[in-house]
Amino acid sequence: MTRDSAGAARPYHHGDLRAALVQEAMHLLAAEGLAGFSVAKLARALGVSSASPYRHFPDRESLLAAVAARIADELTEGLRAAADRSGADPGERLAAAIGAYTRYVIEHRVGLDIVFLDGLQQAKYGDLHEHTRRLTDLQLDLAVDACSGSTYGDVFDLVDQVLALAHGYAALHNFGAYAQERRSAEEIERKAVAAARRLIDGQRYAD
Repeated sequence: MTRDSAGAARPYHHGDLRAALVQEAMHLLAAEGLAGFSVAKLARALGVSSASPYRHFPDRESLLAAVAARIADELTEGLRAAADRSGADPGERLAAAIGAYTRYVIEHRVGLDIVFLDGLQQAKYGDLHEHTRRLTDLQLDLAVDACSGSTYGDVFDLVDQVLALAHGYAALHNFGAYAQERRSAEEIERKAVAAARRLIDGQRYAD
């Protein structure tokens, strides 16, 4: 473990340093954003030498690729679980998955902005691309089911639209736009689900 029960960083001692680096990198990205992220800060947070991370990752981008792969996996699992909990209606399944995306970004302060980070699309990050492909396939499958009969162009457009609104709601919450209204993460998740439903219904009626 790299954090105590209160969530504060504590020095790393023994165990899986690679996993600890990925875990702590997510905390650092959540706290300081990509602009404030550095391997040196990460090493200090874990109480290891500045050279230690490079025994597991050759450079900053390789470390970020590992973080992106973890985020993609967590999103795939979370979105699928939310869809399955919502029942059998395809539109509700897609809307529920979109709400789960909003909730994830609110709670972790990272999302597709890291998964599809510019610079990580090179062939050498092929392992990451397998993780992102599973996430993308899930999103497209849910959208295809929700909009049966639509063209693939319409399906891709719908996925872009619902993800944009989901990430937008989360960003507004994290920036403090809802602070005066004291909106909880659950309320913002519900707003995202409702907005996604309207987009999905609009696509259905258009067909």
